[in-house]
Amino acid sequence: MEVKECYEAFGGRYESVKQRIPTDAIIKNFMLKFLEEPSFLNLSRALESGAYEEAFRAAHSLKGVSVNLGFKNLGNSTGTLTELLRKSEEKSIHKEDWEEIFACVSEDYNTLVECISKLD
Repeated sequence: MEVKECYEAFGGRYESVKQRIPTDAIIKNFMLKFLEEPSFLNLSRALESGAYEEAFRAAHSLKGVSVNLGFKNLGNSTGTLTELLRKSEEKSIHKEDWEEIFACVSEDYNTLVECISKLD
């Protein structure tokens, strides 16, 4: 699968990324490096353990990388989760507050990883 096809498959913003990153080879390199990015795993672990400040940092990092690389769906879902977790110090957060949003994040992440793993 080519880079542009991959972006189409996961609903990404290829043209936007292409304006900032001049070649598909460089974009592909960043996409492959994304597979090594630990924020999703850190987010998952932090949520499950109730470490919501840590979960916020991981969600915020994942959102930033996603937005910069044009991963639209993952950027949107992590953005929603980030905002929920942003004020975790001020309010009590429970699993039922984030569970559905994290399911969307997980789905978007897994779709993205699957597509990236098919790159030529």
